[in-house]
Amino acid sequence: MKLVAEIGIGTIAAGVAKANADYIQISGHDGGTGASPLSSIKHAGAPWELGLTEVHRVLMENKLRDRVRLRVDGGLKSGWDVVMGALMGAEEFGFGTIAMISEGCIMARICHTNGCPVGVTTQREDLRKRFPGTPDHVVNFFHFVAEEVRSLLARLGYRSLTDLMGRSDLLRMRDVPLAKTKGLDLGVLMQQPVAPGNDWLHHEPVHSNGAVLDDQLLADREISDAISHQSKVAKTVDIVNTDRTVGARIAGKIASMYGNSGFSGEIALSFKGSAGQSFGAFNLPGMILTLHGEANDYVGKGMHGGELIIKPSDDSTLAALENVIIGNTCLYGATGGTLFARGQAGERFAVRNSMGRAVIEGAGDHCCEYMTGGVVVVLGKVGRNVGAGMTGGIAYFLDPGGSFPDCVNGEIVRIQRVCTAAGEAQLRGLIQDHCDRTGSTLAASVLANWSEFLPKFWQVVPPSEENTPEVSPKGSDEKVAVGAS
Repeated sequence: MKLVAEIGIGTIAAGVAKANADYIQISGHDGGTGASPLSSIKHAGAPWELGLTEVHRVLMENKLRDRVRLRVDGGLKSGWDVVMGALMGAEEFGFGTIAMISEGCIMARICHTNGCPVGVTTQREDLRKRFPGTPDHVVNFFHFVAEEVRSLLARLGYRSLTDLMGRSDLLRMRDVPLAKTKGLDLGVLMQQPVAPGNDWLHHEPVHSNGAVLDDQLLADREISDAISHQSKVAKTVDIVNTDRTVGARIAGKIASMYGNSGFSGEIALSFKGSAGQSFGAFNLPGMILTLHGEANDYVGKGMHGGELIIKPSDDSTLAALENVIIGNTCLYGATGGTLFARGQAGERFAVRNSMGRAVIEGAGDHCCEYMTGGVVVVLGKVGRNVGAGMTGGIAYFLDPGGSFPDCVNGEIVRIQRVCTAAGEAQLRGLIQDHCDRTGSTLAASVLANWSEFLPKFWQVVPPSEENTPEVSPKGSDEKVAVGAS
């Protein structure tokens, strides 16, 4: 559980620990993604030192410290920060901004404009060629952080960082002859309960729900043989909402044997019921997961290939177009594959999607946020802020009522009608696949009345796609007779 450092964070952390969290991450006010505007990250939260000491103290006083591990982040940059965090009770340390800088980021804070001057967050090939980073740069940085930690431990007379954890009694306030710090009292950072021997570091085992559905599937002889021999298998399986991240361990097994795209078999699994979070996460080519029911958040998170098909159960009497069938933040960070959902998606659909394709029948706010590639088709209503931070990929939105332009964040993207043969073919092909996979009556109606519906589609276009055949008549041999907006 991630908690932002602020007054009262200790009380929240105590509840989180009682709820059996394995980790609590305390995030300070400093740091933050370079993609955020300064107005969004300044003055958000308190220094991590205040949050960490409050959480550690409250957990110690309530005899809860051994139940949870504490991780801290928020502008950590050096071995000194690591040692200070350990003295205040942290066991793990998060580095974000500084790791990016070590690889070449200059924190220009224009990630959302597709114009990163050092080629980190851009789809422009001329800028990507400027990227100077290598993995060795990051490795070297953390090597020097570790060396600084070792040096500080030696100066203090300790062999291990673990020996320093929670030892706030070793902290002293500097005597700095400045008027602005003269009345500053940092006693709250130093007056911490210290347990002899640090018994609280002997944590309970990481909590587990026991065997998961993927374990049962991998133990199935037919499925394991299909993976081993790259053959085909089809199974029908019941699923409930405590079955989380279904498919991920299967994908991991395939990836460990054949890599991301080397599997030539087919694992076709049909699930019936309600899926928990992250159904189909990290799906790979050769995996076809069909769900008759509904799914929670993060469907298709990080998927790389294959297909995810979500449709109402056979006995459902609900109108698919009017009901949510998958939760929030689905297709997050997908690098391939296709998602078909007969029904609406929640908030932030296809966030940071880079190569995945999808057809859904409606979505909440922030659809296609930070999208960098792929194709998304939405056959129903959407909320506000469509295309915010979208620097790549193409999206199509059916808009029979004429309200869609008001939903678009026009800071980067523009919208137009489908005006090329390639764009029409791309759109129609995906809708046809959606109809075939899910039995969508809406998709069938659109296809049956294509000449009527095509002029009602908007195409969302970021600058990186301006000259593609699907967008520009200059890249196509002919125009579709509907005209551009």
